[in-house]
Amino acid sequence: MSTPSATPGAAPGTPSSAAAAGAAPDAASAAGRTPVPDGAPGGRFGSLGPVGLVLAGGISVQFGAALAVSLMPRAGALGVVTLRLAVAAVVMLLVCRPRLRGHSRADWGTVVVFGIAMAAMNGLFYQAVDRIPLGPAVTLEVLGPLALSVFASRRAVNLVWAGLALAGVFLLSGGGFTGLDPAGAAFALAAGAMWAAYIVFSARTGRRFPQADGLALAMAVGALLFLPLGIAESGSKLVDPVTLGLGAGVALLSSVLPYTLELLALRRLPAPTFAILMSLEPAIAAAAGFLILDQALSATQSAAIALVIAASMGAVRTQVGRRRAKALPEVPQG
Repeated sequence: MSTPSATPGAAPGTPSSAAAAGAAPDAASAAGRTPVPDGAPGGRFGSLGPVGLVLAGGISVQFGAALAVSLMPRAGALGVVTLRLAVAAVVMLLVCRPRLRGHSRADWGTVVVFGIAMAAMNGLFYQAVDRIPLGPAVTLEVLGPLALSVFASRRAVNLVWAGLALAGVFLLSGGGFTGLDPAGAAFALAAGAMWAAYIVFSARTGRRFPQADGLALAMAVGALLFLPLGIAESGSKLVDPVTLGLGAGVALLSSVLPYTLELLALRRLPAPTFAILMSLEPAIAAAAGFLILDQALSATQSAAIALVIAASMGAVRTQVGRRRAKALPEVPQG
């Protein structure tokens, strides 16, 4: 999900998933992916190796999404989003302790729009997975960041990657979304558009706020925006101990744990490698949907997901090659 060079928490020496992903989806976002602040605990996590940390983070995000789907009968899609954003916001505010004074009106405007984009992205995605399987939902959502990268790059080769992605969408839709709920597919595509907006305003917020302060404040904005919606849909169910506990689990699996793992990985892993690994998330989502939710995919749907993954990887490699070419010094002629 060209992409920004900074996100909240992307202080010098602290790369982030959106920044590192280049042309690829930072994925979770599908679920609001952004790293936790520097100084996140390492401990035994570091012994997994950087690639293992990224894969563990991706598994955590998508299995967290699967847990969210299983929680929806208890709390509803809007209620689950409310619980996830609220718990994640509390954790981030406690960890970051952002400074509230000394920011301009433009700073606050940026962080509010970032929070709106984050809340909309999460809300639309959870509406999607309430209607269609997790794997196809993540695949359709990935198209937003992919389109942002292709359009920003303005290179002819990116038309190839766009064509691959469109072919994957055509296969996934069965030629007209006859195999998927049309509303669910529309929600997933809309979530992808908000993911692209999230990336843009994540970068702007990162330039205006130190460390992860902007992220913590934006997450609080998103949680406050969604709170009335969650109360309207779920009411007292949100404070049911079991529902609250499962919601906290979704927040930890989909936000806190994966961002910590990604932050640790990015300290030792080249950004292009990280971006390519992130492109595998539709496949991880499909596996999580199958194992947790018994959502089996047809051969055609599996091929469609593979095409979108290939398009994401190709776009990443194109962006990386372009940056390397620009970095090479000119050789004097003659």
